[in-house]
Amino acid sequence: MKILVTGSAGFIGMHTAKRLLDLGHEVVGVDNLNDYYDVGLKQARLDQLILHPNFEFVRLDIADAAALRHLFPSVKPIRVVHLAAQPGVRYSLQNPHAYVNSNLVGFLNVLEGCRAERVEHLVYASSSSVYGGNTHLPFSEHDNVDHPISLYAATKKSNELMAHAYSHLFGLPTTGLRFFTVYGPWGRPDMSPSLFVRAILDGKPIDVFNHGNMQRDFTYVDDIVEGIVRILDRPAAPDPAFDPAHPDPATSRAPYRLYNIGNHQPVALAEYIAEIEKAAGRQAIKNFLPLQAGDVMATCADTADLQRAVGFVPATLLAVGIARFVEWFEEYYGYH
Repeated sequence: MKILVTGSAGFIGMHTAKRLLDLGHEVVGVDNLNDYYDVGLKQARLDQLILHPNFEFVRLDIADAAALRHLFPSVKPIRVVHLAAQPGVRYSLQNPHAYVNSNLVGFLNVLEGCRAERVEHLVYASSSSVYGGNTHLPFSEHDNVDHPISLYAATKKSNELMAHAYSHLFGLPTTGLRFFTVYGPWGRPDMSPSLFVRAILDGKPIDVFNHGNMQRDFTYVDDIVEGIVRILDRPAAPDPAFDPAHPDPATSRAPYRLYNIGNHQPVALAEYIAEIEKAAGRQAIKNFLPLQAGDVMATCADTADLQRAVGFVPATLLAVGIARFVEWFEEYYGYH
């Protein structure tokens, strides 16, 4: 079928589009190729896709309402995977307007396009950051998430609320996927794997925040893509057991669902750095710093709902995923 993938030049977007093409679908990729980070990396990702006969690329900004109004009827997608967004917790402290334009205005334009074309399923990226001030582990989709501690998190929570409104008002099936600390080949240069590996290979110090006393649910990108593809084939449906007197945040009377996609095995930051050192074959010079604004102490995904829904949970071992990432990084950036 024809599937629209927004953010197709992005890290997760490229991997998702490639997997959908490998499964025989037609994919229309959308990206604005902005300069938040190296455009050359984005173009190199696109180069992995553009030679495929079933791939079409459209360069546009999802915040451009007129462009989206033209795109949807011209493409007529059956399903949509919405991965375009302004990413990054820390950057949201410096440039908040970028998050409103991309993550709120852009998402509204995508919702409107899906409504107008009667798309049969919209799957969109949310984030583990929505759990914010909630410290109850593991993080469950059924928990309250009304205490974001960054604007980025607030925009992702807003996406879930906006999606529910469209599911309720227009019967649009929407599924939000809360990704947990995604890493792997073709990852963003502003993310810790790239920052750490580059510094280690260059013999420069790495910044270790909160003195290394943090845990993250690191999730390999192939596992994220597997979850996306499986959920895409399972359009959200109304929950007949939904009780409005005791509303469950993860379900609804509307065709709306939320799922975590995480490795459900949190790893201490020190262990994570040790795996990178092992794969890179060098020791890191560590610069210990306090906790940063917008950061949380620990993340861990409850993936029971994902398991029940599609019979899959991420399971790639950190040592395996980090080794693959470092091998890609050294080859792509010429460290051999």
